[in-house]
Amino acid sequence: MSDEIAARLIEMGITLPEAAAPAANYVPYVISGNLLYISGQLPLEGGKVAVSGHLGKTIDVATGQRGAELCAINILAQAKAALGGDLGRIRRVIKLNGFVASAPDFVEQHLVINGASNLIAGVLGEAGKHARAAVGMAALPLNAAVEIDAIMEIAE
Repeated sequence: MSDEIAARLIEMGITLPEAAAPAANYVPYVISGNLLYISGQLPLEGGKVAVSGHLGKTIDVATGQRGAELCAINILAQAKAALGGDLGRIRRVIKLNGFVASAPDFVEQHLVINGASNLIAGVLGEAGKHARAAVGMAALPLNAAVEIDAIMEIAE
């Protein structure tokens, strides 16, 4: 991991956890050429879903943003595992796809996913600026409030 990224993580008070094992029949990441695809990450903390329920029903935007931050932390943990511990190999986060378990009348998914976007850009700097989607869903696995996947360009 680059010294700059490590310093940002420390400054932000973030310790990356061990990358979570898949919860079903898939792999946590795939590298194809210079692209790293990271499977959807849930807001896990200490091995358990830390933010569950539906935005606009049982969860407010600030709590949803915390869930998105946890997803982003878990995305970085998966990237670290995929890249042999070297997050400095990330040239650019190309896209985040954010899924938000939402009540039918909730329309602030974009604000929830800002939690992940802000964290990724804060840790990776210019390389962390990305395109994204923020989509409302009826339900997510394990009753998670948020799930986010990522596509990154990496150095060989």
